[in-house]
Amino acid sequence: MEKFVLREKSFNFALRCIRLYQYLTNNQKEFVISKQLLRSGTAVGALISEGRYAESKPDFIHKYHIALKECNETLYWIKLLFHSNYITKDAYKSLIADVEELLRLITSSIMTIKKNIKEKNDDNQTKKQ
Repeated sequence: MEKFVLREKSFNFALRCIRLYQYLTNNQKEFVISKQLLRSGTAVGALISEGRYAESKPDFIHKYHIALKECNETLYWIKLLFHSNYITKDAYKSLIADVEELLRLITSSIMTIKKNIKEKNDDNQTKKQ
């Protein structure tokens, strides 16, 4: 269930990043930071989507770790946009809340799969003994 929620939230966040990019380029005439935000913000959902068909559990973890890094990078660009007065305080707070939720969900997913791998390895070790 959590993975489905994460896919949906990351997709919706990507849409927010696209809309923010459009606003920044059309209305604020900001082209550099907005492009960085667009790339990292949409990459999160793409990597989560890729993880669905990972070749292995380590591959899944790897994709989610990259998604976590992209999400953290997006947080940086949002902070930069706010502190350089390109977005309002309300927009900033709303975007930060979304990013922080994604960071928590991705981290939780990584920890869960690692725990499952460890438990499986522990079970295999017990069976061998």
